[in-house]
Amino acid sequence: MRERDLADKLGISEAQLLAAHCGAGVTAVNPHPDAVMGAAMRLGEVMALTRNEDCVIEKVGTYANYHAGPHASMVLNDAIDLRMFPAHWQYGFMVEKETDAGTRRSLQVFDAAGDAVHKIFLREGADLAVWEQVKQEMRLPEQVQTLSVGKREPDEAPRSARDKVDILRQEWERMTDTHQFLRLTSKLKMNRLGAYRVAGAPFVRALAPSAFDDMLQKVQAQGLEIMVFVGNRGCIEIHSGPVHTLKAMGPWQNVLDPGFNLHLRLDRIAEVWAVDKPTRRGPAVSVEAFNKDGGLILQVFGVGKEGRDCRPAWGKLVEGLDGLAEEVTA
Repeated sequence: MRERDLADKLGISEAQLLAAHCGAGVTAVNPHPDAVMGAAMRLGEVMALTRNEDCVIEKVGTYANYHAGPHASMVLNDAIDLRMFPAHWQYGFMVEKETDAGTRRSLQVFDAAGDAVHKIFLREGADLAVWEQVKQEMRLPEQVQTLSVGKREPDEAPRSARDKVDILRQEWERMTDTHQFLRLTSKLKMNRLGAYRVAGAPFVRALAPSAFDDMLQKVQAQGLEIMVFVGNRGCIEIHSGPVHTLKAMGPWQNVLDPGFNLHLRLDRIAEVWAVDKPTRRGPAVSVEAFNKDGGLILQVFGVGKEGRDCRPAWGKLVEGLDGLAEEVTA
């Protein structure tokens, strides 16, 4: 059984489960992104994993080009591309677990509720001397086997302000960068999904929940390059590139490509929106999936890099996705 599932069954958090094994294959370490990324950049080729309740993204590569910041940090890299929010990096562990395939080594970070923020798994052929050195450098003085964790924060329900829709639409039209959007919604006392529910055309279009899987199938068939954003409160991990292999298993839709895996619970998708935000480089069109509680599961954009601009084809694909017959009410 996976640690996350076992922890749920025991009624504890995953971080508490790991802490209980401190001294027996688990070492508590400094969880700050500066320390974790400093270590990650020395570990060679690894697998980076970020998840939320409904989706998991895994990327193989090396950590490099780390930019620290008090409120937000980044790793800007072709293979491993991360946005990190240090306030949520509360517990860290280096884990050595015996499996049928040998010892699996990982560096794992958790938030205040003990939920996973980001995990880094060593690959075959890793330099174990570096691993041991990093473990000694990052090790906390006290290796306690019990943790007092906080309550898990629920997903924020959609927040709309119908009396401010005109301002929302006017300011939306003036945007020059997608990052301005959350500042705009915060100023208007709305959040992402709440704003989508009231903005209307030409800014957003409500899609059928099935449209997300349909989009993935079309991206694969057309060989389009996309940007996939999957995250939680503490970390967002990004894939930029094509999707080659889709494999549905039960409620999961899976991308199983060399260097890139995605595992998405299709049955947890309650709302899907096609969103058009203006930027200096042209429209940023996304398809975004939300769960029943209003939590963002993942976002997909078209890649718009020089020499690899898939945005026109991506825009046409999104236009062809099935819309909802009835308008979503705020």
